[in-house]
Amino acid sequence: MSESNRPNIVIQTRGLSVVYDRNRVLANINMELTQGSIYGVIGPNGAGKSTLFKAILGLIEDYVGEVKVFGGEAQQHRKRVAYVPQKDEVDWSFPASVRDVVEMGRYPHKSVFQRLSSNDRAITQKAMEELGIADLADRQIGMLSGGQQQRVFIARALCQEAELMLMDEPFVGVDKNSEEHIIRVLKDQAKQGKTLLVVHHDLATVHHYFDKLIMINHNLIALGPTEEVFTPANLARCFGGQLSILHQISQGNFAK
Repeated sequence: MSESNRPNIVIQTRGLSVVYDRNRVLANINMELTQGSIYGVIGPNGAGKSTLFKAILGLIEDYVGEVKVFGGEAQQHRKRVAYVPQKDEVDWSFPASVRDVVEMGRYPHKSVFQRLSSNDRAITQKAMEELGIADLADRQIGMLSGGQQQRVFIARALCQEAELMLMDEPFVGVDKNSEEHIIRVLKDQAKQGKTLLVVHHDLATVHHYFDKLIMINHNLIALGPTEEVFTPANLARCFGGQLSILHQISQGNFAK
């Protein structure tokens, strides 16, 4: 493939290692992630998935190796990078409405004390409509269902018009209809050239949701197109041979 035809590299890590309290959470992670794909990030609990996100976002200072986002540090590209945190990281009692939260996606585009414009409000409205929450615009976020809450934070990421979106377990507490609606929106974003990383636990939907996979268990187990990476051998390496997972694979529950 010629240089001109190579996909743009959005994230690159070299020898990335992170240690917490003498425990190695990530060990020698080397990867290149390219533009215009939805990457599923899978692995057992405690495997380092959230830590990987925080390293990419520049939220961890004490690490070994190199992390580049759009060729530099994530903090240099605040407009271009959006983050949807885990639900337990959000203060749902905060007195903010759905509209307030979604509008926060416009803040990286504004200078200090600069007010939102009519264009910003139009982008906010479009994002809420795309996620099916426009009728909830004035509702306090703590009054929403789990699925509605997740839609709000994904709408905020869309409102930011970010080129890279990192989503940490966005389907936790989400009903099936909301999940299917959200994945359709995410796939549409990828078609527009956006890059998405999604921490995900439901292995039965991996083939249907993700173009590519990052399989991680402290080390990088596998990275590549889903049909090549999502194999019983790699799953056994990643999940330590957990019998329930391997049994489901043997029954064909993870086939396309």
